[in-house]
Amino acid sequence: MITFKVNGVARKFDGDPEMPLLWYLRDEIELTGTKYGCGEGLCGACTVHVNGSAVRSCQTQMQSLAGKVVTTIEGLSATGTHPVQQAWKQVNAPQCGYCQTGQIMQAVALLKTKPKPTDADIDSAMKGNICRCGTYQRIREAIKVAANSKSAAPKAAAQKAGGDE
Repeated sequence: MITFKVNGVARKFDGDPEMPLLWYLRDEIELTGTKYGCGEGLCGACTVHVNGSAVRSCQTQMQSLAGKVVTTIEGLSATGTHPVQQAWKQVNAPQCGYCQTGQIMQAVALLKTKPKPTDADIDSAMKGNICRCGTYQRIREAIKVAANSKSAAPKAAAQKAGGDE
């Protein structure tokens, strides 16, 4: 029995330990925001977070998840209010939209490690996420917008609460 959490909910899995996490998410617990792209871990459409790090769910076996925390696009924000999701909307980043959940999850992981990324940081972190529509410039712009809003949000909240940050 494999126990872990998905979007804050404790889960137990007693199936094939080599089953890809992607199929568990989509078929077993019906979280279909994570997309199947190539099945080889090359396109990034299936990107989710495991313990806060971006991983390709099509290549992540269930047996590797014992005691871990998985976050999908649905767990990022149920209402779409995460700063990265808001930035995506603000700059109209998607065209067809198919790859965008993976793009967003990769961008969130980038901003967690590099809150103020350079263009080179963004290009390096996002290079494994393919957008067949070619909206890379808008994706980069959205990441920059999110980086600015993420840094402004804590300061505004502190000022509202009477802090001096």
